[in-house]
Amino acid sequence: MIAGVSNIEACVPADADGWRLDRALAAALPEVSRERVKALMTEGAIASADGLPATDPSAKAKAGARFVVTLPAPTPAEAQPQDIALVVAYEDAHLIVVDKPAGLVVHPAAGNLDGTLVNALLHHCAGQLSGIGGVARPGIVHRIDKDTSGLIVAAKHDRAHEGLARQFAAHSIDRRYKAIVAGVPLRLSGTIDAPLARSPADRKKMAIVQAPHARRAVTRWTLETKLREAALVECRLETGRTHQVRVHMTSIGHPLVGDPVYGRARTGHSTLLKELGFARQALHAAHLGFIHPVTSQALSLESRIPADMQRLFSELRV
Repeated sequence: MIAGVSNIEACVPADADGWRLDRALAAALPEVSRERVKALMTEGAIASADGLPATDPSAKAKAGARFVVTLPAPTPAEAQPQDIALVVAYEDAHLIVVDKPAGLVVHPAAGNLDGTLVNALLHHCAGQLSGIGGVARPGIVHRIDKDTSGLIVAAKHDRAHEGLARQFAAHSIDRRYKAIVAGVPLRLSGTIDAPLARSPADRKKMAIVQAPHARRAVTRWTLETKLREAALVECRLETGRTHQVRVHMTSIGHPLVGDPVYGRARTGHSTLLKELGFARQALHAAHLGFIHPVTSQALSLESRIPADMQRLFSELRV
C-alpha cells in the first residue's frame, strides 16, 4: 500500500533489459501503471540512483539499473466517503468485487451527488487507495444500472485498473446476467448481434441503430425456466454496452419484466408487480469471471438472485 508522499526504489528486472524505460519501471512497480510512470517522469518525479532526472519514457532500460520514484500523496476525490453497507464478494489489496443491491447508483452525478457506490467504496477502502491517475478513488471500469443488482469490480490502484480495463476492452470478461423476460421464447437459445447507440427519438434511451457511430453489441441468451407468460433467461455478454440486455431482449419481443423504460405493459404482470412492490427491471448480474490483473489468478464469482427477484420468479412459476 502506498500512503502519503513517499520515495521508493525501483530496480529494472533482468528480463526487462532493453525495454522502454517506462515499461520496465512499470514492471518493477506493481501498483503503478505504465501511463502513471510516464506522467511521473514528465513531472520530474523519477531519477536515477545518482540523482539524474529520468524524463525520457522511450530510453532503453538496463537490467539492474536503480531509480528513485517520488510518489505524491493521492489527491482527495471530489466525492466524499460515506458509511454505506456493502456486500463484498471478493477483496484483496488490489481490487474489490461488490454485490450491488438494486437502487444503489454507481457514480455520483446530477440528481445523485452522494449515497452512491463510489461514496461507499471511498469509506470502505479508506487508506487502501493509492490513486487512479493520482486521485484517491476506486477505479470502476464497468457499470450496472441503478435498478439492476449484482456483481461489479473496482480497482484500488492504477496497475489493477489498467489490467481490468484491458480485459474489458478485449471482451474477455465473463459476464452473465439472470433476467425474467415477458413471454416464453420459442427457441432454447439465441444470439443478438445488433449495434447500440443513443436513440435519435429520445436521448435518454438506447436503441439499435445502424449508423457509423453505433457500437457493436452482442448478447448470447439461453432459456433456463419457462414461467407463466414469462421466462428466466441467462444473458451472456460478449460486449458491455449501456442497457444492452434490456434493449436486446426487447428487440426480440421479450422485454424484461418490470422494465419502466423498455418494457411493454402486460396486465397480468402489472398487477403482480404492484402486489409484490417490484418496481425495477428483473435483471441481476449473477456471474463475473476475469483474470486477476496483478496475481494472474482466474477468478470466478457468483451471486444468488436477490430476494425480490426470487419472489417474482416463485409467483410466476407454472
